[in-house]
Amino acid sequence: MSRTALARRIRAAAMFVWDFIVGDDWRLALGVVAGLGATALLAGSGIVAWWVLPVCAGVLLMVSVWRASEPNG
Repeated sequence: MSRTALARRIRAAAMFVWDFIVGDDWRLALGVVAGLGATALLAGSGIVAWWVLPVCAGVLLMVSVWRASEPNG
């Protein structure tokens, strides 16, 4: 396999992963990353943090539905 073919495959794989994770709304992906980070920080501090991700998911769902229901959105 030539170097250009390998580079094309690597780029295609990276674009697939980006599209799969970020999808249509980068803000939701950022919210998930923030929720995971907050959970990790709290759990690393010894605080029980099992509740952070469900709360984060609920808030992100509400924000997503609210943004989708806007007349201009």
